Amino acid sequence: MKNPDPVIREATAKDIPHVLDFQLKMALETENITLEISALTLGVNRMFKDPTKGRYYVAEVNGEVAGCLMTTYEWSDWRNGTIIWIQSVYVSKEHRGKGVYRKLYEHIQQLVQDDPDSKGIRLYVDRSNAVAQTVYKNLKMNGEHYSVFEWMKD
Repeated sequence: MKNPDPVIREATAKDIPHVLDFQLKMALETENITLEISALTLGVNRMFKDPTKGRYYVAEVNGEVAGCLMTTYEWSDWRNGTIIWIQSVYVSKEHRGKGVYRKLYEHIQQLVQDDPDSKGIRLYVDRSNAVAQTVYKNLKMNGEHYSVFEWMKD
């Protein structure tokens, strides 16, 4: 029997427990980092209160939240428009390999297609996360153009 297609929607405040749980798991799985729950909780709640910072989207399968991602914005003077950044991607283990991320990505891609001010999608991925890189390549994303450098305040 075929798995039902995930339903993608913008997250609401009732999804905050799922977002928190997924972010804790994602940080541990991908970077072996245990996030500070109070800072994470404040950060997630702050985004819900101020959508100019970004938005969360969730994928539901049979009414269960199976995955999520966050989008944020980058202004591009070169393109005179907004680049949508995908961040904080997580799909629960039992739903991996079933097209949940693909549906989330296609939803964001359609939002960008429908908005004349949106010019494209970017994301970053840990160099050691080969599984995620394969998923992104399969979605025709190109990881060859830019490298991301950062400086983070302690």
